Amino acid sequence: MKKLKFILSGGGTGGHIYPAIAIADELKLKYPDAEILFVGAKDKMEMQKVPQAGYEIKGLWISGIQRKITFDNVLFPLKLSQSLIRSMRIVRDFKPDVVIGTGGFASGPLLKAASIFGIPTVLQEQNSYPGITNKWLSKKANKICVAYENLERFFPKDKIVLTGNPVRQDLISIEGKKAEAINYFSLDPSKKTVLILGGSLGAKRINQLIANEIEAILEHDVQVFWQCGKLYFEEYKHFNDKPNVTVVAFIDRMDLIYAATDFVISRAGASSVSELCLVGKPVIFIPSPNVAEDHQTKNAKAIADKQGALLISEKSLETEFLKQFNSLVSDEVLQKELSQNCRKLARPNATQDIVAEIIKLIK
Repeated sequence: MKKLKFILSGGGTGGHIYPAIAIADELKLKYPDAEILFVGAKDKMEMQKVPQAGYEIKGLWISGIQRKITFDNVLFPLKLSQSLIRSMRIVRDFKPDVVIGTGGFASGPLLKAASIFGIPTVLQEQNSYPGITNKWLSKKANKICVAYENLERFFPKDKIVLTGNPVRQDLISIEGKKAEAINYFSLDPSKKTVLILGGSLGAKRINQLIANEIEAILEHDVQVFWQCGKLYFEEYKHFNDKPNVTVVAFIDRMDLIYAATDFVISRAGASSVSELCLVGKPVIFIPSPNVAEDHQTKNAKAIADKQGALLISEKSLETEFLKQFNSLVSDEVLQKELSQNCRKLARPNATQDIVAEIIKLIK
């Protein structure tokens, strides 16, 4: 059998990069001698994260369109045409069997180039409300793997497959890791743990909230593990001096922190939502209102509507947060109900199902 070749593109945020890496890992597992190449945006985090995961990446000179008039917007047509030319060269030289896009700006020119050469393309849409790039690419894509129902209003119905979002394999088996986790993060085994997640870069509004309410949270005799993001670490690291509070910029072992955690307060990026459903811990979602089409609110609402999580909008944090947090921490029936309901929405085989769709397209 000939050696298979795949190009993956996704980036800008962890929410686009980690699904692409999960798909690449699954392809490698199935076809150990397959050649895999990533294509990303030159100055974005994928240029570090992908090589760390053991894959080669080529960068395009591309960025998104800003909502206000900026110098970057003036350059956009030039960046797009240059990126398309470079993408066509990459596709022509590498000769992939299938090209997979997980969202982010670089996947636009790359998948466009693949369809010009007649190479099958797969889109993986993480959100309940698709981004501009994936909407644009969907007309030419062969298959669109989605994580939420009712996306027919954005994508051609006959191309949609409901697979769920790819999740890092190590998160699927966190049972039995609690003792290792408590030891790894130097936590107190006698206290329950509240995990604060602001996404890979951090969330300003969640950090402000926790800083203001930390005393009230600690009154419940819990410990707080607070991922504040690398942009905010300097500002909040002094909270490490407080008993029962750990502040970190980034968490390197998500499987272990989830194993140690009892309650989660989190943004509602698509990857986080999929992971938290799988992990099944009671969660309060605080969606970012500053993302395209307010998709985080829609992601969180899809879970909250099925009683799988609590949802608080940023603008009602002052009045709602402590009320909801206090009732969650003191109500074991509610904790159990949220856990069971969000687990029902999890799709642990998403990565395998997406790879099965990719394989069907190999000519």
